[in-house]
Amino acid sequence: MIEKKYAGVARYVESGIDAIGRFGVKALEFRDRHVKLLMPLDRNVNHVGMMYAGALFALGEVMGGAIFGVAFDYRKYFPIVREVQIRYLKPAFTDVTLTADISEAQVAEAVAAFEAKGKADIALDLELKDAEGTVVAQVRGVWQGRKLPEGFPVPWPTEEA
Repeated sequence: MIEKKYAGVARYVESGIDAIGRFGVKALEFRDRHVKLLMPLDRNVNHVGMMYAGALFALGEVMGGAIFGVAFDYRKYFPIVREVQIRYLKPAFTDVTLTADISEAQVAEAVAAFEAKGKADIALDLELKDAEGTVVAQVRGVWQGRKLPEGFPVPWPTEEA
């Protein structure tokens, strides 16, 4: 379920960045501090019939922005990726899902740092799973949240849009 207040963020994650849109990423769940995304096998099959490794990497990378959009006030703060590492464990022959959650305590700690220092790192350890629930890849990423500079446009539509 996508909560109405996050519909703009979900649409942006699916199609706001052209490269991600070409992969066909689908927003499945967007609610407070929780996101679930799907990377379809269709459109992302490599030369040997499994999911293209770059599609799996893209799913892991885009999650940092997606979870940021449901955890922080994106009218005041924005994310940038600092580092993403992926470990491919098994070939994926089905659609792949990725779920991420961030705690209230992690959000509060980051917001305090945004206000005090203007930025903060947010680390995520993620598991990409095939349709049977098998972990096909693990992603470790660090995204940096920053205060939105005065006059800088909000990078994705607000819930009013």
